[in-house]
Amino acid sequence: MFCPKCGKEVPDSTKFCPSCGEDLSLGKKVQDATNNAFQQTEKEMGSAFNEMRDSFNGTSSNGGRLKDDRGLLSYILLSIITCGIYSYYFIYKIAKDVNVACDGDGQNTSGLAAFILLSMITCGIYTWFWYYNLGNRLAANAPRYGMTFQENGTTILLWQIFGSFLCGIGPFVAMYILIKNTNQICNAYNRKHGL
Repeated sequence: MFCPKCGKEVPDSTKFCPSCGEDLSLGKKVQDATNNAFQQTEKEMGSAFNEMRDSFNGTSSNGGRLKDDRGLLSYILLSIITCGIYSYYFIYKIAKDVNVACDGDGQNTSGLAAFILLSMITCGIYTWFWYYNLGNRLAANAPRYGMTFQENGTTILLWQIFGSFLCGIGPFVAMYILIKNTNQICNAYNRKHGL
């Protein structure tokens, strides 16, 4: 392996770099990885708070740019902090951004009002349908931006339903896939339009 500070080659089991004294222990690596994860989450949460503030104030600080840096961890943490309110705002923003990025494909991702109302009427079944349609729409529009997604609506639906039996992680995996694919589509849209 190589020392991240000075770049000298050192044996794998070395705890300190013989050239510069940098700590190369496993504990240091774990600490660095944890710090990076917390910094990324803090960045995502700050971005989400700014987006919510701008939305409530009726302003936009991104100049028409679609949000392409959403993250699963910030989604979970903000949903917990706001007692679930952020999750609805998240659905609203994803539907809005996907409708902009995929405009002209003959489809429309229903917004928050339809999502809430139809989910209540169908005892939550519409929620699965909404995620399924969103996954399919993202997969269908990926070639438009020169990409391909392995995951589609069926993958999302399977994780939503059957993944729940895997210690309840299925819905989080499904949401991660949707966030990842939405970020890629929005990023490609922003690049295409010079935003």
